[in-house]
Amino acid sequence: PTDKRYVPFTSTNDAVAKKTIPGTRDRRPDMSAKAQYGAIIEEIARIYALESALVHAVVSAESAYNATAVSKKGAAGLMQLMPDTARRYGATDRFDPVQNLHAGTRYLSDLLKMFNGNVSLALAAYNAGENNVVKYGNQIPPFQETRMYVPKVLDLYRKYQVSMKLPPVRRGI
Repeated sequence: PTDKRYVPFTSTNDAVAKKTIPGTRDRRPDMSAKAQYGAIIEEIARIYALESALVHAVVSAESAYNATAVSKKGAAGLMQLMPDTARRYGATDRFDPVQNLHAGTRYLSDLLKMFNGNVSLALAAYNAGENNVVKYGNQIPPFQETRMYVPKVLDLYRKYQVSMKLPPVRRGI
């Protein structure tokens, strides 16, 4: 990436890096960054009728709250939006946390509607694209990254629900 805001996402601990999804780096969230974005995530989640715990889980898994994170495939920002998805949801600057969170949360909300509230399928679509979920018969696609991503985000989601004292949601998990 040539954008001056590009910051490679690297691990300083090989043992931690080996525990992450293959081909990714350490993505443990920075708790001060999580706190920094907490209020805006709450507000945006409410706008799109999502639990903030789910948005936090996606942000944590996607960027570890690093607003300048860029993936090898070109996804950027807190919710790791691809350029087409950002445009589709009105984000003109994927590195702007508010634009990124609005676009990513709205996309996640649309995916939940598309897959009838099934959180696992919505997360699979967020990771691999909705067309791949449909292509594989409304199942989690057989991609190793996606098959590791979905349970990781669901686990984070449950942990955030508990830590935020929210009742668990039982929609297709």
